[in-house]
Amino acid sequence: MPSPSRNGPGAFNREAWGQVLARLRAEHHELLRGWFGQLVPEQLNGGTLHIRAANPAQVEYLKRFCGSGFAQAVQAVTGRLIAVHFYCNNHNGQGLVEGSLVSHAFPLSFETSSLRLNPEYTFENFVTGPCNRLAHAAAIAVGDAPGQSYNPLFIHGDVGLGKTHLLQGICHTVDHGHQPANILYLTGEDFTNHFLEAVECGALHSFRDRYRHVDVLVIDDIQFLAERERSQEEFFHTFNALYQEQKQIVLASDAPPNEIPTLEERLVSRFNWGLVARIDKPCLETRMAILRKKARLRCIDLPESVVHLVASRIVSNTRELEGAITKLDLLSQQIGGVIDDALAAQAVNESPQVPPPNITIAHIIDVVARHYRVKVSDIQGKRRTKSITLPRQVCMYLARKLTTLSLGEIGGYFGGRDHTTVLHARQKVLAAAQNDKAFQEELEALAEQIKRGV
Repeated sequence: MPSPSRNGPGAFNREAWGQVLARLRAEHHELLRGWFGQLVPEQLNGGTLHIRAANPAQVEYLKRFCGSGFAQAVQAVTGRLIAVHFYCNNHNGQGLVEGSLVSHAFPLSFETSSLRLNPEYTFENFVTGPCNRLAHAAAIAVGDAPGQSYNPLFIHGDVGLGKTHLLQGICHTVDHGHQPANILYLTGEDFTNHFLEAVECGALHSFRDRYRHVDVLVIDDIQFLAERERSQEEFFHTFNALYQEQKQIVLASDAPPNEIPTLEERLVSRFNWGLVARIDKPCLETRMAILRKKARLRCIDLPESVVHLVASRIVSNTRELEGAITKLDLLSQQIGGVIDDALAAQAVNESPQVPPPNITIAHIIDVVARHYRVKVSDIQGKRRTKSITLPRQVCMYLARKLTTLSLGEIGGYFGGRDHTTVLHARQKVLAAAQNDKAFQEELEALAEQIKRGV
């Protein structure tokens, strides 16, 4: 049991309470709210921890959704079977009276959200090329005349290719336009979290009022709605309400509408009503232009030979190019500010070499099969044992990363699997890499081996 704090006998000490909140964050992340840091563990008496909230609305939320999670966390920290009791100084600790949730004693997240944009993500700072010209032109048209040109505008492409930049460029343009506009910019995860919060707090009317009375709705990573039926249902009606009022809708995803798994057909159909624009990986000339632009924004002088070297080595996305510039700047400060080819080679972790050869899925499968010591025929077959499933998913992930083939084309190389299987495999590998540094390094090593044609 945690020792009493200086607040008096039976009080829960600050260290133990911090451990309780940490456990909640790790094991019940979906329950967390920003005001949890204001909760006060007042007393631990008779096997019950009394937790004081700021107002009746918070008490109601805690009682309805958090009792079990808090009890488990407290018991894990103290090693004792302890119950929890939530109260506030109003209503003599009885919590909310019936119907009082409508008043919202604490502000809901979707009611206080503001337009948060990166000041660098404007159209003036966006580098165009064959890979993104259509998406860029459409975004400018939408920014200049929201609700008139392309509605909805759906932009898709792999991570780090500039989707977020274009979305925020639209927001900047509309926000600085001649006519005042109500803009709501957020992610698909934000939309889902806001919707769940509104359901939990009985605030659906406020939620719908917030979302359905905007002039421009911009949602990044809309694929987050996949497998969330209630959120899709709510967004369907939100979409219809805005579209009928000729309000602008802009969406972005890592896949086109028909390749987002478990997305309802009626949403797929509506996402295709306007313009669907794809962003591809930038060519060498575009990557060089991106490097020059990003370097100028940071007041970094890059010799043309360095620009060419870095652009030749980093072929995946804009974010990695930005990371290379940052690394070059830091390395140059350590040696007196000189940026040359040798330093650039060090920044990209490899010595100068010819650009990588054309990569085929057959070569990817061969490299992965050798690495995991499995048969190529098994990877391309129907077996679903763990020893085969992981290499197969890695192949699909690397094929999506290193080639320009569509999800459906990639699936055809693996026993005729459909695009949803490939997208699921990619997401599984990405999630595993985020939680396992060794696995991430393993993927990077395989990618480098494939690029070298070994």
